[in-house]
Amino acid sequence: MTMRRKCLAAVAVALGLVTALSAPASAAPAACAAPAPSTTHPGYLVLDPACDVSGAPFTPLTDSSGKAVSRVYTGVKDGAGYRVEVPLRWNGKLVVFAHGYRGTGNVVYADNPDLRAHYIDSGFAWASSSYATNGYDVGQGVRDSYALIDTFRQVTGRRARSVVMSGKSMGGHVTAVAIERFPHAFDAAMPYCGVLGDTKLYDYFLGAGVTAAALTRVKIDFPLTPAADYPVQWRAQAAQITAALGVKAGSAPVLTPAGRAWSRVVERLSGGPRPGFDSAFAYWNAVPSLTPYNDLPFLFGLYPGLSGGTGGIAPGNVTDNQYAYYRMADGPLPTVGELRLNAEVLRVRHTATADPGLAGIPRVEGRPSVPVLSLHDLGDLFVPFSMEQEYARRALANGRAGLFVSRAVRGVGHCDFTQAELTRGFDDLIRWVDTGRRPAGDAILDRRTVASDFFGCLFTDGSHPTFVSLACPAKSTFPPVPPRL
Repeated sequence: MTMRRKCLAAVAVALGLVTALSAPASAAPAACAAPAPSTTHPGYLVLDPACDVSGAPFTPLTDSSGKAVSRVYTGVKDGAGYRVEVPLRWNGKLVVFAHGYRGTGNVVYADNPDLRAHYIDSGFAWASSSYATNGYDVGQGVRDSYALIDTFRQVTGRRARSVVMSGKSMGGHVTAVAIERFPHAFDAAMPYCGVLGDTKLYDYFLGAGVTAAALTRVKIDFPLTPAADYPVQWRAQAAQITAALGVKAGSAPVLTPAGRAWSRVVERLSGGPRPGFDSAFAYWNAVPSLTPYNDLPFLFGLYPGLSGGTGGIAPGNVTDNQYAYYRMADGPLPTVGELRLNAEVLRVRHTATADPGLAGIPRVEGRPSVPVLSLHDLGDLFVPFSMEQEYARRALANGRAGLFVSRAVRGVGHCDFTQAELTRGFDDLIRWVDTGRRPAGDAILDRRTVASDFFGCLFTDGSHPTFVSLACPAKSTFPPVPPRL
């Protein structure tokens, strides 16, 4: 099968996954309490944390004989639903789990971490919050997640002697900020597929949009205060751009020369040349964007101009590309095409920055005081691999590189990890805390290493069918990996 046919097959799988993920939740049965009005945020409703969004009850885990192996606790505090689970044989340690972005709806809900069963089997208790708000409100996520430590003590009558902070996607941003704002509360952290570069994520969205427009010669703008009809205007412009690129939501891309040039730009914006990028680019250009822009290919619904660069939460535009130089190749000198692109691309100046506290979009300093082990998919173009590299650079600049281990996984989707990959990451993090021995990671700041055909093989464990690249060699042929960035 040719590389192109493999990419098309990956797109078909992607479209099936998107359909499944976008299916509406079923109504809760009568046994679940009705959503309660928030006592802290008017207009919000808090779903009964004793029930899943599907209506299934949240009950203790059981062993093979059906006997409960844990106790569960639920409730609502300060406008946020919470869940707590404690194994009957508790080791005294707690994992606080932070969920990811859930859109801008008015219903908040608590759910379970991906590693729920592993936590309980390993003797760890865990706690999760709905947060009191939706949207990209990282500050609220930090406050509500930190509050779980005291909530745990109140509802169980026991105090955790060690606390690990973990979170996925936006919850990774919550995790990175929490361990910096409350450095004495946590003993370790495991973000994954996380927004570890704060507003750099919005710069990536901006770069993808403005370079697509420049390469297709479609004039666009960036309104700091978008008019009510701006989404209509952007859709019309995006239709011209995507047609000229050869991409369309719901179908595999058939790239034009401009589309191939844009692919090279996006590759470098999202983490640099690396295995599997062609399949990732095909996947994310077939996947529809988030509601209400699900008529557009994924990145086009994320253009920051749609919110004036605020992400719906910042006090002004946090995006900036005044000094960005967009590349399509890796030579020491710019190509003619790069010179033309950078001369014509729309330039945007920021009016706000990442917040040093918990307002707006909180800044990630990259100054951890506890061990941090993170995982990221190479092909994720929603929260790209470059977020991992940004955190590594900040940690290095702050003299904290020794406290950060990053692992690349050969997946294409967002948070596309197997249980084995997450389990190994968590177990290695805990062993690091217990023994002081830093585990192995990937050299994510070494461009040649990242670009090698087998990058990501060391910590990929399981099937990622939409990732198309050369197969990894047998594990036994890998040389020992030093514990480095």
